[in-house]
Amino acid sequence: MARSSTLTALTSGFKALAVAAALTCVTVTLGAPPANAAPMNPVSHPERDWMGSQVARHEPPTGNVTITPLVAQTPGLDVSGWQGNVNWASVAANGARFAYVKATESTTYTSPYFSQQYTGSYNVGLIRGAYHFATPNTSSGATQADYFIAHGGGWSRDGKTLPGLLDMEWNPYGAACYGLSASAMVNWIASFSNQYHARTSRWPVIYTATSWWSQCTGNIGAFASNNPLMIANYNGSPGPMPYNWGYQTIWQFADHGTFPGDQDYFNGDFSRIQALANG
Repeated sequence: MARSSTLTALTSGFKALAVAAALTCVTVTLGAPPANAAPMNPVSHPERDWMGSQVARHEPPTGNVTITPLVAQTPGLDVSGWQGNVNWASVAANGARFAYVKATESTTYTSPYFSQQYTGSYNVGLIRGAYHFATPNTSSGATQADYFIAHGGGWSRDGKTLPGLLDMEWNPYGAACYGLSASAMVNWIASFSNQYHARTSRWPVIYTATSWWSQCTGNIGAFASNNPLMIANYNGSPGPMPYNWGYQTIWQFADHGTFPGDQDYFNGDFSRIQALANG
């Protein structure tokens, strides 16, 4: 009887330990992640986020479009990693005079084709600049401006480099305005713009579509006095300008055409592109 009681007690003890261990495992599994765990990166397909990728989804062309520029327009293009290695000699031979090249997105992505595109366009005589695809819900505007500058988005007075460009369009990962209120969005854009200016002495060009700008900034904020505008509209004319801009500096008029990537017109002759490059 004593031996049986002892075995019963030991068995009960082992069962209690097993239950406690199981509960401990459940607690670890269901509990909060460790304090030093890396945050989930919401930027999951940056190679598909080019300048106008979301415009084409939200405001596609309505049919065959005839482009009738009102003043002298100078042709150009914008490209990203989506185009891969670009034949820049062919682009120049077909009449392009300037290009914008995607450099970065958020603070986690740099285009693997940036060097070929940015340096290659320069080598054939195009005036080129770099652009940053904004994700205002992942970090501050100033932080993203610093990342952009550190990865190809700077500026130099060499006569061949356009000021960096900030791409503001619909969120490819969720809510159109990245979950920000209009005032918060304006503050984010100002943070990027001010930091870029402080670091380079140039105000960045802002790329957007008029309807996104109205929806996500609430038509507040004074950017027109400093920031040149690149407007996206694929329906035959630049259309109405976003809040306070009287005209566009560059018009992205199609998402395909003669050149690789998107098709652009600079609002003026080549001397005006040179003037923008020279500051």
